[in-house]
Amino acid sequence: MAEENNDQNNREDGAESQNEQIQEFGQTLLTHDEADYAICLMSIIGEIEGHECLPSTSKTTKYEHVLPKLAAIEDDKKVDGVMLILNTMGGDVESGLAIAEMVASLSKPTVSLVLGGSHSIGVPLAVSTDYSLIVPSGTMVIHPVRMSGTVIGAKQTYDYFQQMQDRIVGFIASHCGASMERVEQLMMNTQMMTKDLGTILVGRQAVDEGIIDAVGGISDAFTVLYRLIEQRREDKSRNS
Repeated sequence: MAEENNDQNNREDGAESQNEQIQEFGQTLLTHDEADYAICLMSIIGEIEGHECLPSTSKTTKYEHVLPKLAAIEDDKKVDGVMLILNTMGGDVESGLAIAEMVASLSKPTVSLVLGGSHSIGVPLAVSTDYSLIVPSGTMVIHPVRMSGTVIGAKQTYDYFQQMQDRIVGFIASHCGASMERVEQLMMNTQMMTKDLGTILVGRQAVDEGIIDAVGGISDAFTVLYRLIEQRREDKSRNS
């Protein structure tokens, strides 16, 4: 009886801890008992917050929460893979690119799923995984680097913007099927957005452009991730 009570208490504590992770950070650990998989589900929601705090009324993803979590995932032998759920308007360029670089450098299999939208710096985040999917109604907005506030009107400012844009374009092109030239064309498109340069890609269009790997939903994303995990296990057993 005492052992049963302890097991019940442990399950309740585990469920409470999992709920706190979802509420605080939009993260949770999923276990597929039948195949013995452990998958970390992470969400990039709202605006990606950088070095300055955004208003409390804004939905944000804080990079100081995401980066340590990614490091912990890499170091945790119990985690088999990562599922990245995206519905973001973009945000801080440096912070978003830092998250994307860290996701891309993980040794664990990774899959991303664009729900709603993955705009601006959300594009590098969507392509940073081993495989990417987008729902049919999902959108991606590709546009040049923008900055609000006071900007010094000097050549060095424009050179800095160009350097930052080259970093983003280079990252996107190196992690998807689109060339740097095509990504730049989509960024500088003047025919689609009324108040800005850029391109809006919806569902299948993102796949046709080579930005995203496939159209699909959550079940498709898990199927792909399970396959990648199995491939990694087979490779490790073959090399051992």
